[in-house]
Amino acid sequence: MDNSAASAIAQPDTSGRSHLAAVDSRVHELVLRQEHQERTTLKLIASENFASAAVLEATGSIFTNKYAEGYPGARYYAGNEIVDELETLAIERLKALFGCEHANVQPYSGSPANQAVYRALLSPGDKVMGLPLPEGGHLTHGWSVNFSGSDYQRVPYALHEKTQQIDYDRLHETARRERPKLIWVGGTAYPRAFDYAAMAEIAAEANSYLVADIAHISGLIVAGAHPNPVAHCDVVTSTSHKSIRGPRGGFILSKNEDRYQALYHPTSKHNLAKRIDRAVFPLLQGGPHMNTIAALAVALQEAANPSFRVYGQQIVNNAKALARALLERGYELTITC
Repeated sequence: MDNSAASAIAQPDTSGRSHLAAVDSRVHELVLRQEHQERTTLKLIASENFASAAVLEATGSIFTNKYAEGYPGARYYAGNEIVDELETLAIERLKALFGCEHANVQPYSGSPANQAVYRALLSPGDKVMGLPLPEGGHLTHGWSVNFSGSDYQRVPYALHEKTQQIDYDRLHETARRERPKLIWVGGTAYPRAFDYAAMAEIAAEANSYLVADIAHISGLIVAGAHPNPVAHCDVVTSTSHKSIRGPRGGFILSKNEDRYQALYHPTSKHNLAKRIDRAVFPLLQGGPHMNTIAALAVALQEAANPSFRVYGQQIVNNAKALARALLERGYELTITC
């Protein structure tokens, strides 16, 4: 062991741990540079929103060391009583905030959450409708270079040429003709409110699952600044960072029972909630990141504070003010890439 390493180990903090600056000055320097960039740069994308100090503390907590394959009350070895309590806390906070029947907090991020939904609801080759990436959709909603576009039949729906908003009439016609098994509602660059009620009617007529991807707007929904899709959708997915200001992870909300169980899954012994859980673990993932789940629980506690509603509405107000200023200066606003 060289002198620098020995020195680092010999300089622990009050918890018996060595400080980053003493252990790895290079990484510490990069951390400081990133902090400076965040404090001196105006970031206008939800993907790089700021997590609170409390969320960051939980992310770097002792839960990083805990491995806990399985679910609360059904782990694969002993010693998980504390993390069972932690995961249950995060689940119950999610259910309370969104008003859903079931929640899974184990997805490592948004794309794995979406993949779990595919595996829980569909079979390879089934038809999937989604908003194309260039028009504001997401890779996992059926884009050709993604598993969702290669493993499933893509049926895109489009924006209205003049309004640059979802053309619900054309979407209705396409769904009635193609009868997809799943319709996505959501995106990464669609700055308008989604009409979940209209989408639910379209999906019901086509016997389609309706799944909302709220990764970018989950915080706005909690704040009451955007409609909540839970009552209209079979499943809702999200990342846990972005506008809800948690750690980088994901979660899935759903109903307990599958309205299409007899039609699409007649031989399955599991309801919708159970199939989603089994798709996350053990089908796609191993042990959950308990430090991320701890940080998510903290973020949800923060989001339940009345001040979060003020924050969410201010995001919308700021976006509208920016749009007005750009229009006044002669810019044309569009939501396509």
